[in-house]
Amino acid sequence: MRATAIIPVKRFRAAKQRLLETLDSAQRTALVEAMLTDVLGSVTACDAVERVIVVTGERRAERIALRQAQRATTPLEVLREPADTGHSDAATLGIIRAKALGADCVALLPGDCPLLDSVELDAAIRRMAGGRVAVVPDRHGTGTNALLLSPPDAGAQHLKALAAISRVTRDAATLERLRGARSRDALAAVLMGADEREAT
Repeated sequence: MRATAIIPVKRFRAAKQRLLETLDSAQRTALVEAMLTDVLGSVTACDAVERVIVVTGERRAERIALRQAQRATTPLEVLREPADTGHSDAATLGIIRAKALGADCVALLPGDCPLLDSVELDAAIRRMAGGRVAVVPDRHGTGTNALLLSPPDAGAQHLKALAAISRVTRDAATLERLRGARSRDALAAVLMGADEREAT
């Protein structure tokens, strides 16, 4: 399987706010520019990426993407989002564009993941199949470095399912049964039983 990579990029002045005490505005901007350049280089080097869509209202990000498009063999386009209404809206715009271009799978990627490895991304995309969602956590397990969706518009259904799983795993007894499940069928039985108990 091949994927269209979607990279939402917020305005640079809003990026890396947790570094306000460490870096001034110019330093934060330089850091974000460097990270975006690295991400675009890694993504366009992936064999499993058929196209890259950068969604942004930031003109500097647009220029960086267009420079990368001149060097890369992977098609890369910029989808302008002048309102800059947030990451979710930018991701949605990218998904709509990818669907219009006939994508079977999308990879939502942050523009500030400088250690993104093209080999690892290739492997994650190649493991995808229709009707699947894959979440690639950050190294701390508290954030997301990639979200893979196939088909691109299946995300809403999968996210609802993940929310339901999140709810049932808050129950200690259900969590223990999940840990003890030794097969896919056993996992499904635990989750379906928990779902039925939650509905009553």
